Amino acid sequence: MKTQDFNYDLPEELIAQDPLEDRSGSRLMVLNKNTGNIEHKIFKQITDYLKEGDCLVINNTKVIPARLLGEKIHEGESSEAKTPGARIELLLLKRRENDIWETLVKPGKKARTGSKISFGNGILIGEIIDQLEDGNRLVQFKYEGIFEEILDKLGEMPLPPYITHQLEDKNRYQTVYAKVEGSAAAPTAGLHFTKELLEQIEQMSISVANVTLHVGLGTFRPVKVNNVLEHHMHSEFYQVTEEAAATINETKKKGGRIICVGTTSCRTVESASDESGIIHPGSGDTTIFIYPGYRFKVLDGLITNFHLPESTLMMLVSALAGRDNIMAAYEAAVKERYRFFSFGDAMFIS
Repeated sequence: MKTQDFNYDLPEELIAQDPLEDRSGSRLMVLNKNTGNIEHKIFKQITDYLKEGDCLVINNTKVIPARLLGEKIHEGESSEAKTPGARIELLLLKRRENDIWETLVKPGKKARTGSKISFGNGILIGEIIDQLEDGNRLVQFKYEGIFEEILDKLGEMPLPPYITHQLEDKNRYQTVYAKVEGSAAAPTAGLHFTKELLEQIEQMSISVANVTLHVGLGTFRPVKVNNVLEHHMHSEFYQVTEEAAATINETKKKGGRIICVGTTSCRTVESASDESGIIHPGSGDTTIFIYPGYRFKVLDGLITNFHLPESTLMMLVSALAGRDNIMAAYEAAVKERYRFFSFGDAMFIS
């Protein structure tokens, strides 16, 4: 299986740069995974495709202002020194322990082990304590006060590189149900939901199960190998509560469908289940990589956005709906001028 099998041509102007004013006003493509049949709708019409007894699985992770811009401290100088150092950008990926974070650093060549970086004129100091195999760095932070408050003051929302516009309202890169802080990127399929739409869904006797997966690099890292099977996923933290596991298992038992909102929710339930499709509560790190040939144990349907060419997410949706169906659907989306990627339109694979 070749990475190029998941490529498609996308005109640059179809990459959505700004969120729509009305979250649920996005367009919705409905793809039948068995027949390949395509329908064009508006997202709020998702209720026409959900039915009593279904369970909607949502990822309640919250994006932190994980992008930090700082200056390298010259050796021999104190953190308060005023000599301007090299500009360094840090993206917080995963919290370890004792204020140690796994990070992505740019430019990497300026950030060797032992280097110190000052943020906010010394309010926050990061020291690179280790270089990981994949080029990421372990950084230990020193500060006075509460880390989250400092991050809120100094950090920026880590928008994907294909979004070049400034985001005026930080909350538009959060789902309305975001709760558990820790993500470096939003689970973007959830951005289409409003509180009113979720209430409407619950009134239809549809269960909603909250799971958590902190989105890191694993989801977005480009596939750099020709052979898909040689790609290694970056690990991401997930958690499934007893309540969520019980809700999902009960739905399955009664013959209802499990519909995941986003590939992150999908990867969470598939990581937390045994071979018979029973979800077990707990937490841990997952490196699950879903590509064609994968047998889904829990998920029946998926609400998702339109993904980057040759990405692991293209492979995941192809595993669910079949590669030919997905490539035809993406061709139709380009032809119909759908909006793509994080702030773009949605697809429901049923």
